[in-house]
Amino acid sequence: MFSPQRLKSRRQELGLSQSDIANQLKLNRSSYSSWESGRAKPNQKNLERLGEILKVDEDYFNQGYEMLSLYQQLTEDNKITAVNFTQELLTQQVAAPSNLISLESARSERFEYHVYERLSAGTGFSYFNDGNYDTIFYDEELDHDFASWVFGDSMEPTYLNGEVALIKNTGFDYDGAIYAVDWDDQTYIKKVYREADGLRLVSLNKKYADKFVPYDENPRIIGKIVGHFMPMSFE
Repeated sequence: MFSPQRLKSRRQELGLSQSDIANQLKLNRSSYSSWESGRAKPNQKNLERLGEILKVDEDYFNQGYEMLSLYQQLTEDNKITAVNFTQELLTQQVAAPSNLISLESARSERFEYHVYERLSAGTGFSYFNDGNYDTIFYDEELDHDFASWVFGDSMEPTYLNGEVALIKNTGFDYDGAIYAVDWDDQTYIKKVYREADGLRLVSLNKKYADKFVPYDENPRIIGKIVGHFMPMSFE
């Protein structure tokens, strides 16, 4: 069965936007977005193209692919052990359904966050196109105005790929603080310095060069990063 989450995760790992992939497939972004949201699924031809674009086998987008891939790497004896262990877990699950109730109870104590792929700041703020967001949960309620994903390793070791960055809509506060900046249809989380002709975006990971954005390209500071965390679970 097709997994929207595996498609989205792989795209994010490669630092591509939904529009990047839609353009390569010669589709509009909303059609591609419907695959990631689970409202629709790609046909076989598009699955093959997705595999080429995202540099994976087309089966990568199936639920259970990761487990199957791991299983296929086991020795024959270990495959038998894995199957027996899985059967034992299933038996325990059927025998003790109350465990599922306690799991839902624990989940309900977590706090919900809406995390957007891309933010933009204009008059107040707006979200891209139809405002798609991911619902995730964390065990603390942290004050923020927006939440966005961290992509890639350019802000390591402080901000990790796959983390959630929390943003306060403060505008520019001071040089050297970490901000979310909207530029060229993407959100960048960077250390920001204001210069005479533009903004200098600086990565914490020294292997990445600074990005200089002239003011005439309309970079917009969404707000200052006030927190970050790795999600505990997804909806």
